[in-house]
Amino acid sequence: MKIERTALPGVLVITPRVFADSRGYFLETYNKRAMSEAGLPDEWVQDNYSFSKKNVLRGIHYQVTQPQGKLIRVSQGAVLDVAVDLRRSSPMFGKHVAVELSAENGRALWIPAGFGHAFLVLSEGAGFAYKVTDYYSPAGERTIVWNDPDLAIQWPVSDAEAIVSEKDAAGARLKDAEVFA
Repeated sequence: MKIERTALPGVLVITPRVFADSRGYFLETYNKRAMSEAGLPDEWVQDNYSFSKKNVLRGIHYQVTQPQGKLIRVSQGAVLDVAVDLRRSSPMFGKHVAVELSAENGRALWIPAGFGHAFLVLSEGAGFAYKVTDYYSPAGERTIVWNDPDLAIQWPVSDAEAIVSEKDAAGARLKDAEVFA
């Protein structure tokens, strides 16, 4: 596995070695030893899977209680995956990284606790799988609006084309949001 740091400290892109032949291909989606050496947790409490259609944009989500680290990969299709630093004490507060994850490139993204997370489906549909370090806490869940101009995320979709839930459309602006210390 190739593990690369991003512009946001702690957020990592993980690219597996792919072994392909005329029958298809094989890759490791998780290797405890390699990921532990890169600083990822050794324990996960839950695996989640969702499927979304083209132009669905989910996020920017995070939990202020029971914050979750997430190890994300796409098993079908392609997404633009975004992590936003929501730690006020961080020199990177309010900055983001965007990484294309797809079934084809096999990449995964590690987003530690303290970051917001969002993704946009680029393909006709996308299967989205992720491991989390803590359980879902509905009372602690917060949302920052996906198109907050202060974040300046360059989503490759217009506001009119983006398919966004009511909850996500009503998210707070970063300047008004409850975030991490």
